[in-house]
Amino acid sequence: MNIFFFVLCLVTCIASHRIDGAHNTLKENLELEGQLKLIKKPPVNSIHTKFGYIVDCIDITKQPSFGHPLLQKHKLQRKPSFENTIEKTSVKNSSARSISGLEKYQCPIGTIPIRRTTKDDLIQAKSLLKYHPMMADVPGLHVAEVSLLPDSGPYYDVSGKLTIYNPKVEKDQTSSAYSWVQTGQNRILAGWHVSPGLYGDNAAHFFVAWTSDNFQKTGCVNLQCPGFVQTSKQSYLGLRLEPPSTPEKIEEIEVYITKDTKAENWWVVLDRENIGYFPATLFSDLSSANTGGWGGRTTTPKGSPSPPMGSGTFPTGIIDNGPCQFSHLSFQGSLRQNSGPEISQTKTFTDRSDCYRAENYGSKGGAVKRYFVQFGGPGGNCGD
Repeated sequence: MNIFFFVLCLVTCIASHRIDGAHNTLKENLELEGQLKLIKKPPVNSIHTKFGYIVDCIDITKQPSFGHPLLQKHKLQRKPSFENTIEKTSVKNSSARSISGLEKYQCPIGTIPIRRTTKDDLIQAKSLLKYHPMMADVPGLHVAEVSLLPDSGPYYDVSGKLTIYNPKVEKDQTSSAYSWVQTGQNRILAGWHVSPGLYGDNAAHFFVAWTSDNFQKTGCVNLQCPGFVQTSKQSYLGLRLEPPSTPEKIEEIEVYITKDTKAENWWVVLDRENIGYFPATLFSDLSSANTGGWGGRTTTPKGSPSPPMGSGTFPTGIIDNGPCQFSHLSFQGSLRQNSGPEISQTKTFTDRSDCYRAENYGSKGGAVKRYFVQFGGPGGNCGD
């Protein structure tokens, strides 16, 4: 009799587990369908890029981010109002301008290009981002950053020229290089990352990310959730950056994260092109940033070797000579004037100096100061 009851309980538990599993699968499937419906809009036109993925031309007034509860009554800001306050050096090269896959095409007037997201993309992203790679502290995360000191703020602009590399990264890993602004758990990032799980290749892709609570319930990378409002008619989030830097030639993108002087939205600018902005209403406290900076990070599953960061080499202090770097650095304080980050105005953080390092070398050059930081390293057995 006892054996009978044991078998009965075992069968009941198995059946219950299967029902719960099926219920959870159905729930996750419905959540993915809802997420996809929210971010996927009917295209006016579609373009098959030379890289194999599809870009949809979406009505600029009906883009995915206007589905966000906080943005349903948001008035589209087509242009920023900070051009006269920013004096930047000319872009060293324009290689990034022909990388979007749209150089032979143009979306119709009134539309913007958005890289198409599929359900499989969301499944891959959910699996990869179980612990968000942009969170402050997650398993398998390693960081090498140079950040501005809070007592030198507030900050309204962080910018610089970032060298492009394609570090070798496995499917379930990421390697990123970026600039950021932050107050508390409110954070905006922009730069490039290599993420085969998201893009299906081992190339660098332009990305942005945002959160108002350290990615607990808000925020995402690119347009995996509503938030970023795109205005660019040519470039888009997730575009592939080619070619990468080589020992013979440095390839760069110029990235700004800048607060609008009137509307108070935070704009992302790539090679002097206004890509779009994060509306101020997304954040609980980002009227200004109390810190910001430049650097890189990697993520890997627990127990696995960490991938290279940047070029895969440590900083050397020799500008334009191999290590991944941000050069022509500047930030803007309360007077909205450009300043270079002096070494005394920053702090450096590296959690594993045997794997990755970051250094602020201050300014170099003659009459024109050229502020730069370098970061990166080979990775390896860096711990969890």
